[in-house]
Amino acid sequence: MKLRFPDKLIKPLAAKYQYQNSDAELNELKPIICKRGSLTLIELELIARWKSPRSAGHVRKNERAYVKEITKFSLHGDNERARIETLTLLSGVSWPMASVILHFFHKDPYPILDYRALWSVGAQVPKQYSFDTWWPYVEFCRKIARRSRVDMRTLDRALWQYSKENQKR
Repeated sequence: MKLRFPDKLIKPLAAKYQYQNSDAELNELKPIICKRGSLTLIELELIARWKSPRSAGHVRKNERAYVKEITKFSLHGDNERARIETLTLLSGVSWPMASVILHFFHKDPYPILDYRALWSVGAQVPKQYSFDTWWPYVEFCRKIARRSRVDMRTLDRALWQYSKENQKR
């Protein structure tokens, strides 16, 4: 992987970021979820509407207790693969949605898995996501964020924005 733009453009690109849904609700939930250590079904639906409104209906199929147990395990587990893959056991939660949960609510920095962000780091979007795609992307993004002295949200916004401005459809 290689960042398609110079590190010095991360902050300016992130400043131009505009997404259909605001981060405000998710940011308000962060201290609550981090303190509790798990998500509720309602919170999972809110996250689903932020990432992919079409999947919100599928998320409603989950039992409340199942959402709590799976998200508690993911947010507190020590194994990277288990953190991401257990979230995909939830109905309506794909790899990109699972990455949003980790991005906003895990103590460690995680990028959001998105075709735009992958393009901005020169990675191919696989036909099917797997840990072998996910983990190198996480490590690469963590390295870039450290090197550029930005948080993961700033880097994530910059990757998305760069693709929006430069990727041909």
